[in-house]
Amino acid sequence: MEDEIFGPILPIMPYDDLQGIIRDIKRLPKPLAAYFFSENEKAINYFLDHLPFGGGCINDTITHVGNVYLPFGGVGPSGVNAYHGKASFENFTHPKSIMKRSTKIAHDMLFPPYKQKLKLVRMVLK
Repeated sequence: MEDEIFGPILPIMPYDDLQGIIRDIKRLPKPLAAYFFSENEKAINYFLDHLPFGGGCINDTITHVGNVYLPFGGVGPSGVNAYHGKASFENFTHPKSIMKRSTKIAHDMLFPPYKQKLKLVRMVLK
């Protein structure tokens, strides 16, 4: 529980107090993944709302990694951003931001000094 595990070993931590175990886990670096087994919706929601982690499963393990429709990635020390499907495209591309103005409106109307332009602006706004 002191380093990332990249192998066929899955630590299973039994607990009696959900709030206590989540408090203990939060003292460690944020995990890349977390898995929770329960049929109790209140407990599931508490787990999801209070434990920060990259991705995970409820009542399953590791299948979220193979789902191309779910972004996969970590938070904090376990990674930045996500990949798979659309998330990969958005992560590895850059949308170009463009603002296009018309040349039909005088641009000097938009900038100071406004003293001479105030009457025209008031007339247009009425």
